[in-house]
Amino acid sequence: MKIVKKKVTLSLLKKMAKESFGDLVKAVVDVEKEIIVVDTELHADGEALFLEKGSKRVDLWGINLYPEIKNDDWIEFDSMINIRPANGNLSRSVENPKIRKKIIRIVNKLVER
Repeated sequence: MKIVKKKVTLSLLKKMAKESFGDLVKAVVDVEKEIIVVDTELHADGEALFLEKGSKRVDLWGINLYPEIKNDDWIEFDSMINIRPANGNLSRSVENPKIRKKIIRIVNKLVER
């Protein structure tokens, strides 16, 4: 796992993908601190790491990054940690469009494409 606070390269994500799931990198975004943890085996591992470092669960969202995809579909909003009925998110997706946009902005800021 790697916490990303400054830009990482797409080539690093491609290497991580090949070494783990083949075509994707699991990641967790802290939308409040605007940082990401990448290369997690499970989204829950990234969530736990952020919680240990003082993040709030409500700010953490699991995503998958597909570094070989060239368009905006390279970010997939799908994770078990996203199921939070108490916070109004009833599915594995990120249902709130404002949070989705914020995640996209953070990822695009931290990943050099």
